Amino acid sequence: MPAPIRATEALDRRSSGEHAAIHIKRMIFDQRLRAGDRVPQEAVAHTLGISRIPVREALIALDAEGWVTLEVHRGAFVNGFDEPAIRDHYAMFGRIYGLAAERALTRAADHVELADQLEVIIGSLGKADNAARAQRVALDFHDAIIDAAHSPRIRAHLHSMSGLIPGNFFSEVPGTIPVERIGLAAIARAVRSNDGAGAGTEYEAMIDHHADLVVALFRNRGFFP
Repeated sequence: MPAPIRATEALDRRSSGEHAAIHIKRMIFDQRLRAGDRVPQEAVAHTLGISRIPVREALIALDAEGWVTLEVHRGAFVNGFDEPAIRDHYAMFGRIYGLAAERALTRAADHVELADQLEVIIGSLGKADNAARAQRVALDFHDAIIDAAHSPRIRAHLHSMSGLIPGNFFSEVPGTIPVERIGLAAIARAVRSNDGAGAGTEYEAMIDHHADLVVALFRNRGFFP
């Protein structure tokens, strides 16, 4: 089980709320907090060595993302997870990234140049499964697609969405690196063929497959009734 954020980690004023949100997500993910539990704000603040203000900011953000529900004069309570919620979460990611891929091929100055860039990124993934490398490659690949889409609106929507898995997605969810390797290659082939619809479809298929693996992980961890 991955270790929680340590109290000794450096936290600055601008990032302490984000660290608090990650810490609370980790507590939920590790099931130290379960559905219906009240989030211990004082304990979180003490563990992280921060005041309750950034913890409160974190809970407001987590309420907006669906992790917790804030109740007036009572505190924040952990929401339950179910399979449809997880699949909807990843379906939204798939649709938006798929749209970005379609827009990229409509708006990119040269789709061959974009395909070359994507293939270089994929090449750095290597044949061995390495979670840290997979995360870097995935981020670089997605950024290249989003940059080529030239859509501040798409970028803003993606930035407003939060992942369900705290930490490195590829180290936490078994089987995701092979899915990413196959999926990114399929998207890059569609880009080289100047097939926007195909690239979008491949994006959705890859992320749907990731959703299958996340559902299996949450089921094994006992999240579902």
